Amino acid sequence: MKRTGVLDAIPEGPRERLMELGREVAFDAGTRIFEEGGRADRFWVIRTGTVNLDIHVPGRQAAVVETLGAGRLVGWSWLCPPHQWHLGAETTTPVEAWEFDAAEVHALREHDPELDRALLTCVVEVIGERLRAARTRLLDLYGPYGSGPER
Repeated sequence: MKRTGVLDAIPEGPRERLMELGREVAFDAGTRIFEEGGRADRFWVIRTGTVNLDIHVPGRQAAVVETLGAGRLVGWSWLCPPHQWHLGAETTTPVEAWEFDAAEVHALREHDPELDRALLTCVVEVIGERLRAARTRLLDLYGPYGSGPER
């Protein structure tokens, strides 16, 4: 069963404790949320709107690797050293989201093994999805036959 959002993947009790740390934020369309290589000290869960994730391509425009909508996690790099964004993110529509401070979430995880386990499992799934999306997009752009079946 495919999960519809990051918060759905976390059991109710830990999810409630996590949400106590969240604050509602809004971004206009075209807002650059973060840049690849920048300091990753927070993350967001989209409530409404869409965000493009992109990767820097030397000598070209950034390549959009995935578009995220409601319920999706924006930013996982806060969890793993060196805490630098692996991709960039820009809103394509007005966005409402919950924003979480990484230091506060790290402190909560230390005292809440159930949340820690659920959040780690969820983020690992997101990392896998993002890796597949980036690979597919880069093959589409630069591979001899795109990401389709082998020839």
